[in-house]
Amino acid sequence: MTGAASGIGRALVDRFAAEGMKIVLADVEADSLEQAEQEPRAGGATILAVRTDVRQADEVDALAEKTLAVIGAAHVVCNNAGVSVTRSCWDHTLADWEWVLGVNLWSVILGVRAFVPIMLDQGTEGHIVNTASISGLTTGAFMASYRVSKHGVVALSEELARELAQIGAPIKVSVLCSRPVRTRIMTSARNRPRSLVSPTGSESARAEAQSLGRASAEAG
Repeated sequence: MTGAASGIGRALVDRFAAEGMKIVLADVEADSLEQAEQEPRAGGATILAVRTDVRQADEVDALAEKTLAVIGAAHVVCNNAGVSVTRSCWDHTLADWEWVLGVNLWSVILGVRAFVPIMLDQGTEGHIVNTASISGLTTGAFMASYRVSKHGVVALSEELARELAQIGAPIKVSVLCSRPVRTRIMTSARNRPRSLVSPTGSESARAEAQSLGRASAEAG
């Protein structure tokens, strides 16, 4: 599960642990990831945390390999990591687009690429859950990169579901399109790579978010 250290991902971890599932957690935020691992483990869960930059194909591939090595199989895969930038379309920098699409859309592409072949080889029932958002079905203003990425997640999920059905695979696909959820996505700049910091700076993005009066973050 990506984006597992907070928000929707962390809630899924707790629920899966309560159901007795073996869980592999992935997140770029090391301290929060460690906490997300320790608490379920203290309750008796079998759990493994792997710090992962989900924008990087080699790290997602390594996550899949560690999952097989430690857990032995992958039956439920949740591509959940998400970030957001709040500013006008024309003020989005190339770094904004690269960061948001990298985390929100490319991470799902890489997760599908890494885990679906494993699940097909297993020949057992499985499920892929991709976190999009209601923003993957609608449009608005000042969140172009986020909405473009989430529309992409919806399209990829629907395509994947149809392809798996056509080959008779025992793997189902769900895409989560929730309404606003209280997560830390509006402060996701805390995890933004230095190489992708906008020339205009993250402070302007936060200022725009505050001016829009956003009390709740969208799912991601």
